[in-house]
Formats: sequence, structure tokens, C-alpha cells
Amino acid sequence: MRFGLFTGTTGISWSQLQSLWQHLEATGWDAACVTDHFMPNTRNPVDETLECWTALSGLALSTQRLRIGTLVVGNTYRHPAVVAKMAATVDIMCGGRLICGIGAAWQRNEHMAYGIPYYTVGERLNRLEEACQVLLGLWTQPTTTFNGKYYQLTEAPLFPKPLQQPHPPFWYGSSNATGSTWAGERGLHFVTLGLTSFAKGNIEAYRAALAKRGVPAQPNPAFPGGAAIGVQRHIFVAETEAEAKRFGKPAMEHHLANLNWLRTMHGVTGPTSRMNVPRGATFEEGVADGSVIAGTPDQVRREIERQATELGFNYLLTYLFLGTMTLSDALRSLELFSTEVMPKLADA
Repeated sequence: MRFGLFTGTTGISWSQLQSLWQHLEATGWDAACVTDHFMPNTRNPVDETLECWTALSGLALSTQRLRIGTLVVGNTYRHPAVVAKMAATVDIMCGGRLICGIGAAWQRNEHMAYGIPYYTVGERLNRLEEACQVLLGLWTQPTTTFNGKYYQLTEAPLFPKPLQQPHPPFWYGSSNATGSTWAGERGLHFVTLGLTSFAKGNIEAYRAALAKRGVPAQPNPAFPGGAAIGVQRHIFVAETEAEAKRFGKPAMEHHLANLNWLRTMHGVTGPTSRMNVPRGATFEEGVADGSVIAGTPDQVRREIERQATELGFNYLLTYLFLGTMTLSDALRSLELFSTEVMPKLADA
């Protein structure tokens, strides 16, 4: 099993983010990824929010070994040709360690606030399809001409090319069977989230589509069958179960309150909506449904092993610093996970 940290860029200063990732680098993590948002997904959107790609360029120079990336870039926020150029530059800056996580973009209130057109789910996926073709063309060809419905390029060059050849790996994150199938059909590496039964359905949809395709687009020998299949979990580790709950419960319930507010504001618009992920309102509900894992190192390890067996994932994407947590609590939780949980799961 491989391990990555999912890091929000809201409510965290640059120095805190840099310290957190340098800690990951020193303690043996495989990867860390940032989100791509311009404002918090909270009732009051006035808070510090670092921009994804500019933060990632700084993190490229702040780390030496850790794979770094985006989970996920919102396609509607930037023209894909611009993303191709930024990603190529970051891949060079980090010495060929970039993971390019891509997505159709889902947060409607963010689009409205910044005047970015918000399309239907179908159109956003179609745009993403074209965007992937633009990225691949620019990364692998001397010049690219592309005549799509949404994007057009005429003999567009991109130099220097990414350091990774033929190009940085694509990852796709999805919260629904439609997106999971889309990722499998294209052979992308994949990550999902949500309660255990919900995540299981998404992973099964991805596996079925990938099996029909035959092989991943970029097989990675580190993963059985060549594809990374990940699940995201909120994890709180402490010396005692009570201590994990002390900082995990208020942090998680603050996070859930904002997500559920966003769900209400957006409305659940069907099975392809990002807001269709069922969530409770309490820490205890999260623990019960499997989306939250908390307790002593031994308790956390056992629950991860149980879920890995049930869901069949080979990549654990952890969310360890969120909501009302202090950096000191996050770093202590991270330290315990790194030293007492990860080593016992690495060969799982």
C-alpha cells in the first residue's frame, strides 16, 4: 500500500503548508497533493486560500523526494493549454515528481463568485475529455493543432517538455459511478471517497471499466495491475482514543457542517453530482460509516486493513489537517501515523 496526504489550501498559511510537506518528506510518505480552489467552501468565504499551481511550484522547491500533485485541478478554471504549460514547468522544477490530478470542477458557488461559466455535468465531462487531449498533445508533440468543440489550438508549441516521459501521470478523482467509469475507460489512476459502501460501488465501477479497456494508460509497477486505486479518509491518530477524539471531533464536525451547508446550497442534482456523497453531521457518524478513522495507532491500522480488504484499494489518501485543528495536533497525528501505522501497512 502507498500513502499520500491530501492538503487543503484554505485556512493554512504558506509557512504551515511548507512545514507540513517537509515533515512528510522526512517521514517516508509517498506523495502529497493540494486542492484547487479559490475560496473556502464555507458559509463565510473570507479566509486565506492559496492558489494551487503557484503553491505547488513553491512546494516543488521545498521537497526533494516526495511526489507532488493536484487532486484535482478544476478544468473550467483555466484553459488546458495554460495548465499544460504550468504543469510542465512544475514537473521540471520538482525533478519529474508531478502527479497531474484532473477533474471536471464542481463547486458552483465558486464559479458564480468569480464569473466562471458553470456548465452541466455532461458538458463539463466533455470539456474535460477535450482538455486531456490538449494536454497530451502539447506534452508529447512538437506542435499541436486541435479542433474541438470547446478548445482550438493551431500549431501550438510547448517547450520545454515535462521531465517525465511521455508525460506526468494522470489521476482522476470521482465521487460517483459515472466519473469512476469514465476514469476506468481511459485507464487513468483513480481515487474516490465517501462511506465504505459508497466508495465500494465507485471502485467496482472503475475496475469493471478498466477491465474492459484491458490495461492502464500509464501502468505503474508499484501497483497490482498497474493502476493506482485510492480512497480518501479523514484520519486522527493519538496515544489514546479519547485524545484522538478531542481534536478530531470538533475538526471533523466543523468540516462536515460546511460540506453539508454546501450540499444544501447546491442541491443534490442526481447521481453525477459532486454533492451526492452521503455524509452525516457528527464525528461518530463518520467513524461508523468508515469515512473517518480515529484512535490509537493500532486501532487506526486495523480499520485501514479492514477497509483495504473490503474495498480493494492500494493507495490511501489521508486528510490529516482540517477544520479547527491546530498545526501541532496535526503534526503529532502525522508523526504517529508515519512511525506506527505506515510501516505495518506498507507491504499490505
